[in-house]
Amino acid sequence: MTIGSQIAWDDTVLPFQLDRSDIRGRVVRLDGVLEEVLSKHDYPPQIEALVAEASLLTALIGQAIKLRWKLSLQIRGNGAVRMIATDYYGPSEDGQPARIRAYASFVAEDLQPGARAFDQIGEGYFAILIDQGQGMVPYQGITPIAGGSLTACAETYFAQSEQLPTRFALSFGQSTAKGATHWRGGGVMLQHMPKASPGVAGEGGSGEGGLLQHGDLLDGDEGENWTRANLLLDTVEDLELVGPSVQPPDLLVRLFHEEAPRVFEAQTLRFGCSCSPDRVRESLAIYAPEEIAEMTTDEGIVTADCQFCGAHYEFDPTTLGTGARSDDA
Repeated sequence: MTIGSQIAWDDTVLPFQLDRSDIRGRVVRLDGVLEEVLSKHDYPPQIEALVAEASLLTALIGQAIKLRWKLSLQIRGNGAVRMIATDYYGPSEDGQPARIRAYASFVAEDLQPGARAFDQIGEGYFAILIDQGQGMVPYQGITPIAGGSLTACAETYFAQSEQLPTRFALSFGQSTAKGATHWRGGGVMLQHMPKASPGVAGEGGSGEGGLLQHGDLLDGDEGENWTRANLLLDTVEDLELVGPSVQPPDLLVRLFHEEAPRVFEAQTLRFGCSCSPDRVRESLAIYAPEEIAEMTTDEGIVTADCQFCGAHYEFDPTTLGTGARSDDA
């Protein structure tokens, strides 16, 4: 394999379908995107792991949205981790890259040394939000924090909110090449094609607190096909997921050759933030003059930092809030 062919699959999502199993899926590889997301913050290892996991889930789920739409993941908890937020911006035009950004809010003093990263979240919720653009009502679906990982939360979300059996296999970590260390991640998503009239037998599910799991939604031949595909995915190795030695099409053939995998056009990904001076001004427009005065520094300016990309903004307080001068642009 050439270096060029390895790089070609970095920061991409490859959609596919298993024609013999009525299952669709995606393969994601994050290299530069994940490195840029995490390098903009000095996160402790537990927080880095959660943000990396959330970023991979966002890339896999977000690929299904339409042009110019935005998909967001929000994880809120009452533990040391208060919030993890990610955004996937659909391409502006066909052939253009999609953009991803992510950040975490946490209380460093409350982090528990030695505890699992997921346990730092505590109780809370996992939400998916889809913004279809101006004039449209955003969609939001919520499921409780449960299952032992963000991946399990995402699987429960699709089972509970969409009644779509869904499975994720993810891997991520720091890779060292030629003396330099950087982040890499990868994953596979499987999802059963929607049924005409989805239904669930009995009450409740087999998950924590009676939540539905993907195995609760299928029976008969569909259940057998789903079980077989999941057993095949169980054989995947971490190095196959993160790459770059195994290309995604080759991985699909290795895992699912008997299921007749068929690939579609890959979507490229880039790190991208939507912050700008105008957006910050808009967010500060709701504040009264006295509130703007409280935000003003001794140097006579109002500052704001983007939580996603770290961009720093400085403003003349007389141009902000409800008391801004009418002649300001």
